[in-house]
Amino acid sequence: MQTTKVFLPEVELPWFWYNILADLPNPPPPPLDPESGDPLDPAALAPLFPQALIEQEMTREPLVLIPQAVRQIYSLWRPTPLYRAKRLEEALETPAKIFYKYEGVSPAGSHKPNTAVAQAYYNREEQVRRLTTETGAGQWGSALAFACCLLGLECTVYMVRVSYDQKPYRRSMMEVWGATVYPSPSRETEAGRQALTANPNTPGSLGIAISEAVEEARKHEDTKYALGSVLNHVLLHQTVIGLEAMKQIELLDAFPDVIFGCCGGGSNFAGLAFPFLKEKLEGRALRLVAVEPAACPTLTRGHYTYDFGDTAGLTPLLKMHSLGHGFVPPAIHAGGLRYHGMAPLISALVDQGLVEAIAYPQRAVFEAAVSFARVEGILPAPEAAHAIRAVMDEAIRCKESGENRTLLFNLSGHGHFDLSAYDLYLKGEMEEDLPSSVELDRAMASILRGRGEQ
Repeated sequence: MQTTKVFLPEVELPWFWYNILADLPNPPPPPLDPESGDPLDPAALAPLFPQALIEQEMTREPLVLIPQAVRQIYSLWRPTPLYRAKRLEEALETPAKIFYKYEGVSPAGSHKPNTAVAQAYYNREEQVRRLTTETGAGQWGSALAFACCLLGLECTVYMVRVSYDQKPYRRSMMEVWGATVYPSPSRETEAGRQALTANPNTPGSLGIAISEAVEEARKHEDTKYALGSVLNHVLLHQTVIGLEAMKQIELLDAFPDVIFGCCGGGSNFAGLAFPFLKEKLEGRALRLVAVEPAACPTLTRGHYTYDFGDTAGLTPLLKMHSLGHGFVPPAIHAGGLRYHGMAPLISALVDQGLVEAIAYPQRAVFEAAVSFARVEGILPAPEAAHAIRAVMDEAIRCKESGENRTLLFNLSGHGHFDLSAYDLYLKGEMEEDLPSSVELDRAMASILRGRGEQ
């Protein structure tokens, strides 16, 4: 029988995270203090993050040691399997070889615990009692609730209202692990109350939920903020995905020609792509493709400039692709990709031409997800299905050209809590809600109001 999946023994679990900043010839510009416009003093992050994570955010060391306590928790599900999607190849009649790294085997069902466990650990080591955070579709909130439960911290989650309503069982999962979950915008914070005053029927956004979580963390000395994507230290922790995948695909005597990952804030894509990007920087032929929703086209239609990471303007200014911190994306079912900005590292790589970006509407994404599930068996999360859509299109192009490319993507989570969305798709009732150019222009005006053109 041909090999379907590759497992690594637990002794092969990485000892270090890989820091792409050490190898980039042109690192992204630094965050700015929104008051002075000067590069941000790292000490300004102390009210939100423990010192260890601030140091990881700034470090240029190529390798960062994974604490043994973190590795021990990782071993509950890591190393994760690498699959050869042979049945998908046959269905598409493509000469391409398709591989995927499957992160849905984690307790929370996605890649997010890779950083949640690390962040909870470092906060516990500095005597933090509680973490606050935001979550879109609930994968990140579930992961942080899980990590806090294992490491003895309290957890407060502001869940974007549209996902809070669409995905009630993700809320239940967070509550099983002891988290307190609020629909965002909420009445618990000033940022939430302002958003509700402006629009009582708002579906919410990650930008609003971030504002609420940051505000809550600033109010309490024993509370810090945890972020599931965007910042350097978050992307760093996710590189265990790519480090494992490099070992696994080498066992099959293969190397990818194209790597795909869905992209909302950037952690999913970066986790798989960054260890391979080092090879590209050293001259190896390799394409890296970030796939985003057409309803929130940050990389494909946003500006590359300084903007706030949240709606209320409580964060530093970050140099990133942004649709404007005031942008509220349409209520698509890939809630984890509904963010107005993009990780500064990924934004810089796209700006420098090292990473490509494409966008898909959600019905095309769900079409690919259903096709994948019917041949491979795994029901993918809507977020991960964006990468599947792009891989299938690339495989079809290989069929047309006769090229025998090796394609690799990150299947970053299962869709077991997304069945209401699949139900709408199968009934033909899924709407295609795309922002107009006028809406995007109006939202991007908030960048100027945020002093983004400094």
